[in-house]
Amino acid sequence: MELGKAFTLSTLGLKAQDARMKVIAENLANANTVSGSDGADPYRRKIVAFKQMVDEDSGIKGVAVSGILGDKSDFPTKYDPGNPSANSEGFVRTPNVNPLIEVMDMRDAQRSYEANLTMMEASKAMLQKTIDLLK
Repeated sequence: MELGKAFTLSTLGLKAQDARMKVIAENLANANTVSGSDGADPYRRKIVAFKQMVDEDSGIKGVAVSGILGDKSDFPTKYDPGNPSANSEGFVRTPNVNPLIEVMDMRDAQRSYEANLTMMEASKAMLQKTIDLLK
């Protein structure tokens, strides 16, 4: 693989993982929010969907964000009759965000991001060695 293509491939991976980390941060920020009115849905967890794509300039296959989807799992409920968002039985629907899962996803995204950075650094080192040999 040409070194320029390696940089392009790493950049695509960095962009995808960056988007994933931003969505995870949004999920964590809204993990304890409830709806403002009775019967309305609380914050729904978001998930990043990826797709394989071909970079038009270099022709290499990489990854890109195909969309941000809402998690269709049920909203958990908690008993809080004093909450304005509580239903007639005193239960409040809470976001379907599990902070433990979000932190695990963030670590996975962080490791993928670091792997792409390491690939860029290795490509840069190889390019520098090539330049040094040509001197």
